[in-house]
Amino acid sequence: MSGVQVKGLCPGAYRPMMSGDGLVVRVRPVCARLDTDQIAGLTAAAQRFGNGTLELTNRANLQIRGVPEVHHQDLIDTLAGLGLLDADPQVEGRRNILVTPLWSQGDLTHRLTRALIAALPQLPDLPAKFGFAVDTGPAPMLTDASADLRLERSADGVLILRADGRDDGRMVTPDSAIPALIEQAQWFAGRAGGIKRFAKLPARLPADWTTTAPAAPAKALHPGTATDQGAVYGVAFGQIDAAALADLALRTGATALRVTPWRLFLLEGAAPAPSPVFLTTPGDPLLTTDACPGAPACPQASVPTRDLARRLAPLTRGSLHVSGCAKGCARARPADTTLVGRDGRFDLVRKGCAWDEPRHRGLSPEDLTTTAV
Repeated sequence: MSGVQVKGLCPGAYRPMMSGDGLVVRVRPVCARLDTDQIAGLTAAAQRFGNGTLELTNRANLQIRGVPEVHHQDLIDTLAGLGLLDADPQVEGRRNILVTPLWSQGDLTHRLTRALIAALPQLPDLPAKFGFAVDTGPAPMLTDASADLRLERSADGVLILRADGRDDGRMVTPDSAIPALIEQAQWFAGRAGGIKRFAKLPARLPADWTTTAPAAPAKALHPGTATDQGAVYGVAFGQIDAAALADLALRTGATALRVTPWRLFLLEGAAPAPSPVFLTTPGDPLLTTDACPGAPACPQASVPTRDLARRLAPLTRGSLHVSGCAKGCARARPADTTLVGRDGRFDLVRKGCAWDEPRHRGLSPEDLTTTAV
């Protein structure tokens, strides 16, 4: 990764990150949900203060791209007015909470999420990327998503608190769940040293914290399907055209938007509808294709990425990752085929990550589109 600058910062709303196309401002919707006023306001803000692009992250957040520094405070004021921003920047930075997308108003997931948000000021100082998952439906849906402490159910419906990287969790009740989570976060903070994620912590947990296994994971959601809550749509590369999202929400009569960590969103109260912009077919190859913004949006990328990824997705066997540089921001795990930008051309990695040793170097986009990868 020589010559690559690793920033190590998750862009928040109060602490945005500068990219090649302006500031990246992260919005953390409460309970991963936006009502109709918030949908309209956020999509309008992305067009007014940014470049009209929203990004759906693997932590079920939304990012506004291309915000000039001079407009940052105006955007902050707008987000606050929409109820999409905590008044306390410290609390805002701690609100890394994933929520299973099929929750219902007033159910256990909803109640625990609200209780956890209220308890955030009681948490110890934790690493910036330390996060939580409230995944208390009949079966966990967020098993593969990034979280350090998880509230889940066991196979017989018992509520458990499980540390990431551990097979079993600790039995809790709805009343004791949040105090136990705070206790476990404090336990981590006292032993972490420089370790930033619970899964990397070698210390053995107390025996009564690892007694109960979670239920088997639920079936994954797919675009083009209907749930009890609404219709599911996919987002290629997690990149959303704000105007297209606003139009789809209006056209389908959606009552709210729910975001997920899988480049999918759910429109509450809407039936599936055709869309020329969003993915509506299960198994679409773009769902297994990752690509960062690339050049010129990212100053560290030497190549454009997403147009090439769209052309290669239907031609590629297995998963595909097109990275503008060796950081591999769009995908931290191995892909069957990884293309890494270097000096305006691409290196090819098989079954690896962007920083792994390539099998071929210096390939042009023409080389890649005329030869099966």
